Amino acid sequence: MAFTLGDKSLKELDRVHPDLVAVVRRAIQLTVQDFAVHDGIRSVEEQKQLVAAGASQTLDSRHVTGHAVDLVPFINGKLRWEWGPIYRIADAVRLAARELGIPIRWGGAWDVAFTDSTEPTEDLVADYSARRRKAGKKAFLDGPHFELPKARYP
Repeated sequence: MAFTLGDKSLKELDRVHPDLVAVVRRAIQLTVQDFAVHDGIRSVEEQKQLVAAGASQTLDSRHVTGHAVDLVPFINGKLRWEWGPIYRIADAVRLAARELGIPIRWGGAWDVAFTDSTEPTEDLVADYSARRRKAGKKAFLDGPHFELPKARYP
């Protein structure tokens, strides 16, 4: 089944970096799981509210600069934050990014070169979580989050 981005998703992509928009547009063509762009650009005020609520970890979010998007599974007419569908979206994003030669950092495994990885997305999350535990730190898992890395996109 072929999916397309709806009007709300397209509006969320306004002012997002064109490389990331290209990855999202290709991912929706490749995915087996429908998704919506839940967040593209955020204002500083929106980011402050998300940090205060614990939904984000930093005021220095890539959303504020147009270098991040949140892609949330769209199931039976509703947005759903469930890992099974999130993994399928991540697979499509990784494939799209590879095709386009655009590196992507994923919120399911922050410390991995996601685009270059060949590990199953479920394993990436489990391994990232284990590394954080071993370091005595909590894993902040944000599966719907995809961003352009600062090293290449300051």
